[in-house]
Amino acid sequence: MAITTVPPSPRKASNDVGPLPAASPLASSSSIDEADKTLEAMGYKPVFKREFSRWSSFSFAMSISGVYGTLMSTWIYGLQAGGAAAIMWSWVMGGAGAWALAFSIAEIASAYPSSGAMYFTLKYLAPEEQVPILCWISGYVNLVGTVTGSAATEYASSQMLLAAISIMSDFSYNPTTNHVVAVMALLTLVHASVNTLPTKWLNRLTSGYVVFHVAVLLGACVFLLAQTKNKNTLHYAFTDFQPTSGWNPPGFAFLFGCLTPAWIMTSADSTARIAEEAKNPSRVVPQAIANATIFTYVIGFLFNLVLVLCMGDPRDLINSASGQPVAQLFFNSMGRAPAIFFTLAGFVVMNLVAIPGLQSGSRTIFALARDDLLPFSPVWRQISPWSQTPVAAVWIYAVLEIVVNLLGLASSTAISAVFNVCTVALNLSYIIPLVCKMLYGRFEKGPWNLGRWSTAVNVVAVAWNGFIAVIFFFPTVLPVTPENMNYAIVVFIFVLMFAFGFWFTHGKHYYKGPKTLTQAPETRYELALFSQV
Repeated sequence: MAITTVPPSPRKASNDVGPLPAASPLASSSSIDEADKTLEAMGYKPVFKREFSRWSSFSFAMSISGVYGTLMSTWIYGLQAGGAAAIMWSWVMGGAGAWALAFSIAEIASAYPSSGAMYFTLKYLAPEEQVPILCWISGYVNLVGTVTGSAATEYASSQMLLAAISIMSDFSYNPTTNHVVAVMALLTLVHASVNTLPTKWLNRLTSGYVVFHVAVLLGACVFLLAQTKNKNTLHYAFTDFQPTSGWNPPGFAFLFGCLTPAWIMTSADSTARIAEEAKNPSRVVPQAIANATIFTYVIGFLFNLVLVLCMGDPRDLINSASGQPVAQLFFNSMGRAPAIFFTLAGFVVMNLVAIPGLQSGSRTIFALARDDLLPFSPVWRQISPWSQTPVAAVWIYAVLEIVVNLLGLASSTAISAVFNVCTVALNLSYIIPLVCKMLYGRFEKGPWNLGRWSTAVNVVAVAWNGFIAVIFFFPTVLPVTPENMNYAIVVFIFVLMFAFGFWFTHGKHYYKGPKTLTQAPETRYELALFSQV
């Protein structure tokens, strides 16, 4: 596939905000000036410091995927879907579909670099009369997907820490839901506190992530291969299929394994949300998305292969007392001490996923509030005078994460349904702009684009991710019982009903879509504006 970089041509939004200036290819003060001019041309006053370089943006994108930690926390889906062959082939197929989606997002992010990411691009991709309702629905659906995804990351971080403690106790300690939720809440507060720091500190934290992540992942692979005595064969890895789902034909269950690559690789627009904090974002952001996606796909395939070769009987992993199959695999293959170390390393990685995830989510809150799409928008769009970041948006996002995870106290089935909605909601919020791009022909290429492959890649992205989103509504086990029912469809319908209902009762009366420069509210440097709401 040929990836081309060309100077962006002048483009206009549906509400005619004027042409966008071309961005300089150099990450210098001049490129920052050009990026700010581009943002102003798109309708917004620059309020963030541009600290993220090419390397730190790539590291940020890698931290969002967090393949080592997120694969540890979602590997159970492939095990339950059919074991070794389901794990490997669902990664190959599901990862390829996620790859097409990430590249499609990168292309659009290059043309319209904004914290609003895919939601904002509808201002340019859809006809003027359709912009308000499409942006409204896309914005709320994306927010739900982002919040539930971040909440799931915090929940998985807590589970991983408690799994390590379980191993330390020789499995005499079994983590309870109350323990998981309590640790999750504490971790969320810590991560939110980190996100109140200035952007330069977040940039420094993110920059070292890749080195740590890759070192841990390679160390785990080498140690597993060296310590596992009775390894499976490559033939076993790609052919052994043990269906236990009850679905007929049994191969249908294989599709449920695609939830793992979907979880890991479909949050590409999270990197697009730091566009207003990146230097030369029209080039740096899409390159970060593309390079991180390629790296994640390849290294994820190799990590999956190592785990499958070393896993032994998959039923032992599924029924692990720790609740974490990969942690159990580490224990079986390497012994107690290495298993504790690599499980705790996974916990650290998940924290390094959660921190930039909360940063990205808070920028989503900020971008939606900047356009008056959320209740109490004047509060959430305020910028701290000390950190020059949206501190109020950070804390409301953290509160939403905790509220979502409190559902775990009520029912594991309920919390699973909410987590399953994450991928479906995010996919829908990405598909809407992609369909508009192909349907209306209003898209103008940015410096980073897919050239003549653009439409083909977009079609694959929409077709596969639309299809797999529907699959994720199905129960993973038959016969269906109240305990194993997948209630994600119920949660998703509720989200759509709320978004449409709120639109007809409130939004349609005042919301006109992303603001133009003359409409954009002046962002003040005070947080205490509750009296003005």
